Amino acid sequence: MSRRRLMRGAAAAAALGMGKVPLAHATSARRPKLTLAGPFALVSYPLMRIADSGALSDVAEKVEFSTWKSPDQLRAMAIGGAVDLMAMPSNVAANLYNRGVPLKLLDITTWGLLWMVSREKGLRTLADFRGKEVVMPFRGDMPDILFRLLAEKQGLQVGSDIKLRYVASPIDAMQLLITRRADHALLAEPAVSMGLRKTHSFPVKVIAPELYRSVDLQQEWGRVFKRPPRIAQAGVAALKGVQGDAPLLARFEAEHAKALQWCQDNPEQCGAMAARHVEMLTPEGVTDALAATRSTMIWVDAARARPDLEFFYQQLLQRQPGLVGGKLPDAAFYG
Repeated sequence: MSRRRLMRGAAAAAALGMGKVPLAHATSARRPKLTLAGPFALVSYPLMRIADSGALSDVAEKVEFSTWKSPDQLRAMAIGGAVDLMAMPSNVAANLYNRGVPLKLLDITTWGLLWMVSREKGLRTLADFRGKEVVMPFRGDMPDILFRLLAEKQGLQVGSDIKLRYVASPIDAMQLLITRRADHALLAEPAVSMGLRKTHSFPVKVIAPELYRSVDLQQEWGRVFKRPPRIAQAGVAALKGVQGDAPLLARFEAEHAKALQWCQDNPEQCGAMAARHVEMLTPEGVTDALAATRSTMIWVDAARARPDLEFFYQQLLQRQPGLVGGKLPDAAFYG
């Protein structure tokens, strides 16, 4: 990563008022192993880059990346102590912290990845889905939370005005769309880009409907709440084994910011890397997803992201306090 590219990333973040790229500090004693984890979504690709590039070889003899595949597995890994640094939804980090799990949120890098995907053209807001059924992955987690919050803010009753059909994963949701067993779904990148590519390729196009990227939930957030169109959706938390190691965390954050910029500057290479780590991903789908989310994938340290996080948490507390552990996290949460 050249200094020029890194500074360009810092300038982009500053233009949005969202933070500065961190400086590296002297490291603590070198560890035998450092374990990173995250979902197959874009929030994890900088972590994959860190593991593959050897960027933290001065910190640990071995750096590994592993994938969590469900919210339950995420929580089990966070509590179990086998992972050091983990990408996760911001509300899950707050929930775990408020329930006594030793962690601190280091940053937010995902400011919105959610879109409605539909077989029907011309749907521009969630109000346009009145009377329709929407397929929803991960019941009770981030996509479901945000959809309900934005729908209710517009006076829509989920269950009567809009029906939800829950499925286990984004892949299940996309399969229902592709095989004409559903017309609308809420999906996160890269599942959106992968699905759109898949339905325009032979032989799937023979049976699959034309699909359209319709409502951008980030834009809905800005419109409904009269705020910038960004949601403090996900970032990286430091867990028990490393949360007190300030030099290590400073090194990680410096490399994390650089790795995110590398992914954006090298989308084809990043796509190939992600596909090596996660079998269900395709290089082309990841490349498309990186292009679609360039304005919403920005590294911001947790302290500077705190106002956006607390606004988001307040919305959740008003509706389902348990989603963030019943209260706003205190200052120690923001690493």
